[in-house]
Amino acid sequence: MVIGIIGSGAMGSGIAQVAAQNGCKTFVYDTEKAQLEKAKKHIASGLAKLVEKGKISSDTFQSTLSNLEFVNELNGLASCDLIIEAIVEITEVKKNLFAQLEGFVKPGCILASNTSSLSIASLAASIKSPERFIGIHFFNPATLMPLVEIIPGLSTDANIIKTCQTLISSWGKNVVLTKDTPGFIVNRVARSYYSESIRIAEEQIADYATIDWAMKTFGGFRMGPFELMDFIGNDVNYRVTESVWTQFFFEPRFKPSITQQRLFESGFFGVKSGRGYYNYGEGISKPMPKEDQALGKLIFERVVAMLINEAVDSYYLGIASAKDLDLAMQKGVNYPKGLLQWGEELGWEKVLEILQDLFNTYGEDRYRPCILLKMLAKGNKKIDWSI
Repeated sequence: MVIGIIGSGAMGSGIAQVAAQNGCKTFVYDTEKAQLEKAKKHIASGLAKLVEKGKISSDTFQSTLSNLEFVNELNGLASCDLIIEAIVEITEVKKNLFAQLEGFVKPGCILASNTSSLSIASLAASIKSPERFIGIHFFNPATLMPLVEIIPGLSTDANIIKTCQTLISSWGKNVVLTKDTPGFIVNRVARSYYSESIRIAEEQIADYATIDWAMKTFGGFRMGPFELMDFIGNDVNYRVTESVWTQFFFEPRFKPSITQQRLFESGFFGVKSGRGYYNYGEGISKPMPKEDQALGKLIFERVVAMLINEAVDSYYLGIASAKDLDLAMQKGVNYPKGLLQWGEELGWEKVLEILQDLFNTYGEDRYRPCILLKMLAKGNKKIDWSI
């Protein structure tokens, strides 16, 4: 299959490398020739390092580079069977691109967006044949992250869904199927990891370092929420949070915080800017946590209960199967275990009790338990792992 990638930034070049490394002739398009040259050198450099480490052979290095072609005209994608767009997360910009692209590609070409949270239905409406449009969401860096979310639109042809699932799986990725809902699986369910942790800090229950320590110590997370937000970039995290919240018609569970907004406005994006929730300046030590066991357990239980509730709600609404929901969180954001599995292990009654206590204390809808969680706690329902 001939692959086209639109956008030669970090995400686009990463997807291109994955496709080319798996034997696909791959065209990379960008309007800027200098950016294309930069992407070409970056891919070659990355592959060379893999050869040095013994992770790929010299033959794979050469074949991957020979599979890549860099073009700065849209008609250079005319021979492609699948084109994946990986440009700026602005709906109108993407829609204008696909409307133009449709005039150059062959009738059977599949058009896809790598969007992390925008509506697939909206993007598909920009072309005359929406049945050939689909979402294929890789995670950054695409060469390393194993998860890919496949998101059909309302009109997507069933054969295209199967074709994309089979192809991306053949590239060694863990593929999950999700409905076209704001944030899909990962960027929807993971909101609570960040937002509830910020809320705890804003209430002065604990500082950033203590919350990070609690989630790593009691939850087994590889990175605490503030470490992770600084690593991802607070510009990226804030925009995704705002996008999901807006698309859900201002649902309280996804509401951004003033803390997030102020960091975004100040340009405190995290590691890449030198300052975020933490200061990464030379010679500045990271704050030490308050290693209070009771406090740490309270923080962990509050955050994980919110995460589990969101996963249960996604399952209840048929966003994805139980297996795909848990796989997505493990492979997409490196959670130590799936959230539905975690709910079963902690006990649904315990999770419900935590949420009801929060709801009674705050009187806010952000803490309302999902109706399915209530049924699971009563034993009236069970998670179906067979699908």
